[in-house]
Amino acid sequence: MIDTLLRHLRQPEYIHVLINPLPIYGLLMGWIGLVIALSLKSRHAQVATLALVLITSASAWPAYEFGEQAYDRVLSMADEDGKAWLDAHQDRAEDLIWIFYALAALSAIAIAAPMKWPKSSAPLVIAVILFGAVTLGIGGYIAYAGGKIRHREFRNERAPAKKPDEEH
Repeated sequence: MIDTLLRHLRQPEYIHVLINPLPIYGLLMGWIGLVIALSLKSRHAQVATLALVLITSASAWPAYEFGEQAYDRVLSMADEDGKAWLDAHQDRAEDLIWIFYALAALSAIAIAAPMKWPKSSAPLVIAVILFGAVTLGIGGYIAYAGGKIRHREFRNERAPAKKPDEEH
């Protein structure tokens, strides 16, 4: 059993599938906590949930990197529609991953800036909440295509058309 687990942990597609919920589900939990912390006006709770938002949005980086490393192996396992969804998933991630990084940076600022400028706390937390909601939507958009790569039961629409200039 341990050997099987260790073998899987050497495969980037396995790591990608293992950690890709963090930037979405983890971020959602942090976001909900941050909304509650803001309504309670608890700076300690805000800092804790801002840290959770920072960590989970930053976790998009390893999810993205392992996804990139896994592309060729997953491509070889996918059917034609799955290949189209894989390309759509990759294109969406390449175009939009920076939003997760920006949210991580904004969260770090929202933690640190109020130490010097206390009145910046509420506006920064509100900015993280608003930008976090947008980021969650974008994460869902990226994941939507990813879920259709190997799961035919989720394909309730046609596969996206390939771009004529695509080269992978």
